[in-house]
This record gives sequence, structure tokens and C-alpha cells, in this order.
Amino acid sequence: MFHSIPLTLFWFIYFGSLGIFFPYFSLYLRENAGLSGTELGVILAIPPLVGMIAQPFWGQVADRTGARGRILALLTLGTASGYLGLGFAQGFWPIVFTTAALALAGTAVFPILTSVSFGILRGAGPHAFGHVRVWGTIGFFVLVVGFPMLLNAWRASVELATAAATVSQPGLELMFPVMAALVFVAACVAMLLPKKGALALRAARGDWRELLRNRAFVRFLLFALMAHFLMHGPMWLFPLFVRSRGGDMDTIRGMWILMLIVEIPLVLATGSGLKRIGARGLLAVGVLVGGLRWLLCALLANPNLLFAVQALHGVTVVGLMLGSPLYLDAVAPEKLRSTAQGVFSMVSAGIAGIVSNIAAGWLVDRGGIDLLYLICGIGSLALGALAPWILPAATRHSEEIPESALTSETLT
Repeated sequence: MFHSIPLTLFWFIYFGSLGIFFPYFSLYLRENAGLSGTELGVILAIPPLVGMIAQPFWGQVADRTGARGRILALLTLGTASGYLGLGFAQGFWPIVFTTAALALAGTAVFPILTSVSFGILRGAGPHAFGHVRVWGTIGFFVLVVGFPMLLNAWRASVELATAAATVSQPGLELMFPVMAALVFVAACVAMLLPKKGALALRAARGDWRELLRNRAFVRFLLFALMAHFLMHGPMWLFPLFVRSRGGDMDTIRGMWILMLIVEIPLVLATGSGLKRIGARGLLAVGVLVGGLRWLLCALLANPNLLFAVQALHGVTVVGLMLGSPLYLDAVAPEKLRSTAQGVFSMVSAGIAGIVSNIAAGWLVDRGGIDLLYLICGIGSLALGALAPWILPAATRHSEEIPESALTSETLT
């Protein structure tokens, strides 16, 4: 299908930028920007706080207008501007305000992208989403590997002096213009996405109330709230965990390479997993394995064993991060797909993310990073075991789409 080409390219480029942001942003804030653990926790809580409003708002705009592809392009362009601005921010409060501005657009990109992907891939079979989504993982992998080499080459070209021992990576602020450039290209690609068909389906005013009456949707939100509370803090502070074990940027990169090498074939196999155990089973496995990973991180000291444990990350991504949108796609009405994904992101990355990041920063300052991973590991194992009792079986929601909605162009 022709339109899957720009969609695949968008996943590759946009997630390439995240291959810089996620592994190194907290390291930049802690070491290069010189923030305390509590200040770091506050900064990391800002995107989910802003996202609580931005994600459902943009989801409703996309569903009410039917202009999902154009909304995605607009949000991506805003994210590029936010990254560029963040590179100029110096000090705690300027970083606070710039991070909030970035989050107004950036937090809504993923739920809208997920909605657009399911709309474009409608009727393409259970493997289609995994086969497109895997290019996001590949893009992430390319930049996890490539950005440190780019940073080293840039430092050599400008003859950047070695910083104090507390700063492991001088010049890390290069990440912001590089991310901005990548995301700008992704915004241009988004303009090539279709403007008709299932993507143009519109919801009427007040249709969002259907989600409140959807038992499976409400119980899924409760599960997502607990799961992401136990995942966010440890994931965002993972670079600090690596540093606490004596690792550096090369160690972080090596661990991410292992995670992604395992993740890529698992994402490709999502369709097979969906057929065998369903979206609910994927969610349970993802949370259980994520809990095992955190628990082992807390208990193991051997660097070789800790390195090997990070291979479990791929199972968690497939189970939780792919199982969630697949479960939502099965239980939510198609006309409310963007709103459902936005509300899910509000709960998981918003409410859960805020509490998790602040609590994680506070706990690191007072109890040490090992205690954080121990608590989250035990909690995730318990939640994963209870998943079959919390989540109803997902039955694909079926609704008739008028022929006119599938053939007419979206109004601007």
C-alpha cells in the first residue's frame, strides 16, 4: 500500500530522534545542566503534566475534524521547534518553561501517530502494525548507535576541552539541534499522509462519552495507570542507574543496542503473539517481564549479568507498549480512536508519569537508586500476575463506516 511508505518513513525518522532523547536527556539534565535529583524529577514530570491536557485535547481535535494526518504534521513541527528552544535554555526555570512548551505538542505526537497508523493500516491484518512500528525501533537503534559517534566527531572538530569529572559527556547539548532537524524532516513526511478514507472519519459532538460507558476501556485505564507508575521512573532514570554502577555513555549505548537488537524481531512477531495470547496476554507478559528486569537490576552487581538483563526490555516494549494500542484498537470505536489513544496517554504518560517521576527523583535522593528498582520490580510482578483479572478479554470493536467517509477528502 502506497501510503504505508511515508508512514513507515515517519516512524523511522521520528523515533530516531527519540533514540537521542530517551537515553541521554536525564543524563544531560543531571550532569551538564547540573540539576539535583529532585529538580530532575520535576523536569521529567512536566511533559506528562502538560500532556494530561494536550493529549486528549489534540485527540478530540483530530477526531472531530477528521484531519488526523495534518494534525500530526502540525504537532511534529511544534515538537521540532520545542527541541530547538530547549537547546538554548540554561538553568532550572528556563528549562522548566521550555520543557513545558515542548510538551504542548510533543506529548500528543505518539497517540495521534498511533491513531493515524491504525487508520492507514485498516484491514491489513494483525502483522501490519508490527511491520510498520518496527521501523521506529530501527530508527531508534540507528541514532542510539550513531549519535555518540556524531558527538565525538563534533567535539574533535571544535576541540572541546574535557570537562570536569562530574560531566561524563561535554558538549551533550548537541543533541537538541540534531533532534530538531530530524523531527522537522518527519513533519515534512507527515504532509504526504492520506487525507481521506478511515483517517477522515469524524466523531460528533459528545461522542466521547461512549468511552466512559465502555467497561473494557475504563478497566484498561486503571491497569495502565498502575503499570506506567511502576515503569516511568526507573526508565527515565536508567542512565543514572548505569552511572551508579560505574558505567558511562558507551555503557548506556551498549545496553540500548542490546535492548533494541532483541526488540526488533519481537516487534515483527507481534502479529503472531496477538493471534496466540491476544492483546491482554501481551500486556500481562510485558508487565511481568518488566518487573523481573527491575528486580534483577536492584539485586545484581555483576556488570556482565546486568548487561544481559537489559535484553528483557524488548519483551516489555512488545508487551506493554504495543499491547496497549492493540488492546485499545480492539475495544474503542474507530471514530474515537484518536481520543481513546489520547486519554490513554494522559493516564499512562500523564498522571502515572508525573507521580512516578517525582517519586523516583525523591526516592533516589533519600534511599538510593537500588531501592527504586526493587520497589518497582516487586510491584510490576504483582500487577502482571493480576492482569487477567483486571482486564476483560479484548473483542474487536466493529462499526460500519459510511462509504462517503472512506472516499471523500478531509475538509480543512
